[in-house]
Amino acid sequence: MRILITGREGQLARSLLRRAALEPGLELRAVGRPELDLEHPESIERAIRAAAPDLVINAAAYTAVDRAEDEPERAYRFNAAAAGEVAAAARRQGARVIQLSTDYVFDGTGEGPYAETAPTRPLGVYGRSKLDGEQSVAEANPDHLILRTAWVYSPFGRNFVKTMLGLATEREELGIVDDQRGSPTSAADLADGILALVRAWRDRPALGLGTIYHLAGSGDASWFEFAAAIFHESAARGLPTARVKPIRSADWPTRAPRPANSVLDSSRFAADFGFRAPPWQRSTAAVVAALSAGEA
Repeated sequence: MRILITGREGQLARSLLRRAALEPGLELRAVGRPELDLEHPESIERAIRAAAPDLVINAAAYTAVDRAEDEPERAYRFNAAAAGEVAAAARRQGARVIQLSTDYVFDGTGEGPYAETAPTRPLGVYGRSKLDGEQSVAEANPDHLILRTAWVYSPFGRNFVKTMLGLATEREELGIVDDQRGSPTSAADLADGILALVRAWRDRPALGLGTIYHLAGSGDASWFEFAAAIFHESAARGLPTARVKPIRSADWPTRAPRPANSVLDSSRFAADFGFRAPPWQRSTAAVVAALSAGEA
């Protein structure tokens, strides 16, 4: 199977390329600017036609949650319009598409983990643009699968784990929000889940098509608890560490509102594809260990 991944420098693309290196029967290629630029529709068509993939994984996105409030046109261009164009171009090549989406499609007022059937009501431009992207993909390509994930981190790029370790080199104490809960997700675990999905398609090629799934780390945490776990692991490995104190969202105002609860229920994915991500604490330890070993 030939797989094309958009967002070449992103956490998921880099993790997929690494995890799939020894996977038999897969030919993975990641593309990004200028070869495929979501701001230029003609590059999307050209890149997908040249690759002639069987599957396109659209992992490229506008992810600056706060900046999206001031750049809504760019957010919708990347996350909604371009997502539909990727799906349509894939369809013209006879390829299916996996669209990556987000926990921020929920408003955070629900109790417990969100199932895929829970009502969506994004609070900000980022979440609304990603939800529109889900709808654009579904309309453009019937052979689609929507995969929502959350709080992604890895040894690559910019993410909460690396931000915390960077701040620890500057400050001895950090105030971290403790009234927002979510599902920390290692990009490596997300990649492993996608590879499990691809393997399942070999025997059941229509499995899950046209469906929304959640795939996130097992368990849940607040940002404060996540930071505390990061520094517990970093202290054990001689990396920068800091004391953390819990604060309220009101004490750390942001341009875009965040959901108080965006924990995702990934049981549908586990039931259909036989993969459940490890507990987030274990995966956090693995990423900190990788950073300690210089694997960024």
